[in-house]
Amino acid sequence: MAGNTFGSIFKLTTFGESHGAAIGGIIDGCPAGLSLDMAQIQAELDRRKPGQSAIVTQRKEPDTVEFYSGIFEGKTTGVPIGFAIHNTNQKSHDYSHIKETYRPSHADYVYDQKYGHRDYRGGGRSSARETASRVVAGAIAKQLLADIKIHAFVSSVGNITLDTPYHELDFSLIESNPVRCPDPVKAAEMEEQIRQIRKEGDTIGGTVMCVIQNVPIGLGEPVFDKLHAELGKAMLSINAVKGFEYGSGFEGAKMKGSEHNDIFNADGSTKTNLSGGIQGGISNGMDIYFNVAFKPVATIMQTQETINKEGAIVEMQGKGRHDPCVVPRAVPIVEAMAALVLADYYLLNKTIKQ
Repeated sequence: MAGNTFGSIFKLTTFGESHGAAIGGIIDGCPAGLSLDMAQIQAELDRRKPGQSAIVTQRKEPDTVEFYSGIFEGKTTGVPIGFAIHNTNQKSHDYSHIKETYRPSHADYVYDQKYGHRDYRGGGRSSARETASRVVAGAIAKQLLADIKIHAFVSSVGNITLDTPYHELDFSLIESNPVRCPDPVKAAEMEEQIRQIRKEGDTIGGTVMCVIQNVPIGLGEPVFDKLHAELGKAMLSINAVKGFEYGSGFEGAKMKGSEHNDIFNADGSTKTNLSGGIQGGISNGMDIYFNVAFKPVATIMQTQETINKEGAIVEMQGKGRHDPCVVPRAVPIVEAMAALVLADYYLLNKTIKQ
């Protein structure tokens, strides 16, 4: 299986399956001498872990990361950083009913067709549990990018949408509720909707917005390695993501150039920021902001038609522990992937400009 490595200089390779002994990764290219706050790395993992509230999957995993190389006396040594997160609460029998059948809109069928077999326990490698390794690497990347601030938050659940401009939001409120929405009123509405969806045995989608501040000018490489292109790839690699837009996004397609152009101030900043902090694929020093759309989780606790390995039409019902809505737990994953992209381009810039 290819496609398990992300990045060019600050590079992450992940391993493991949802119901295997452990998941983990190797980070290559992290500079030596970086002092790491190990508690902060674990805190980032705690934001993603299952069982943290009543509106997420109730699988109980401590998600404690263990480092095996690349760190000595609290500092990076410059060699590959190896780490693992051991799985402790697998319930593989919950998936025995899909051993011979395929869940609609899940990776089950295509994995079986591509590889000739699959790990049906929790989806194996296709499970979102793999993203815990990304959060570990992203937490280290954040500490490398100490001056850059990355804030992701839930901006919609179903049809409930946060319509306050991001620059009017108080990011300190993101962690004040289980939905991770910085508007307490909207957060309460979203939470109630997720609870109702769970009672119905169904799932629902939503969006995560990410705002990146204090980005230096010059990150990004034309022509094929534009900053927004790599951010798009990073976000679209996250499980359940169906869309990515930055800056004015699709709304910009409805505007005239005279409306959309960001007029310069004398210091090089711009009066508006419809470009989303990126022009010509290169960061321009303004806030980078983008939206990531997540589909409803494919596994639902309702009876659906599907096919089995013999191609016969059968009925199945989801079992096990699943998120009714992934967006609250996706917030730290979005931040982590953004940090990995920026760390890669930050280090690349150092090889170009001394």
